[in-house]
Amino acid sequence: MPLPIGATAPDFTLPSQDGTPVTLSTLLADGPVVVFFYPAAETTVCTKEACHFRNLASEFAEVGAQRIGISKDSVEKQAGFASHHDLDYPVLSDPAGSAAKLFGVKPSLLGRFGPLQRTTFAIGTDGTIKAVVEGMLKAEIHADEALAALKA
Repeated sequence: MPLPIGATAPDFTLPSQDGTPVTLSTLLADGPVVVFFYPAAETTVCTKEACHFRNLASEFAEVGAQRIGISKDSVEKQAGFASHHDLDYPVLSDPAGSAAKLFGVKPSLLGRFGPLQRTTFAIGTDGTIKAVVEGMLKAEIHADEALAALKA
């Protein structure tokens, strides 16, 4: 079960696509953050989701929110994914699933194996989770619902 609305988002540090460590609490010091966990870079639905987050950059900027994507892919795979699709935000490498575990995001196969379940968290500047969006095949709803929660 993912962390619920109202819970405090756990802090984590993971490498981005260029190898730079990204820490959630550091990002939250500058405003709200949307963290979206996705199964795998360069797959059809994940690409659609990541590009939708990219396409809504100005809307997220209007509410002062930063976006970060996380999957179990390597830094190298994330770098290729970000470059190939002109992603304007960090995509983080979590091969051990450590951040996913903190947020209660399980692997998709029997909750123990494989890629992560597609789950998005809209987090307020105070670290409180304002929205949780789930749905493996619904790429667009993740960015749309997170944005709506931050505007509310």
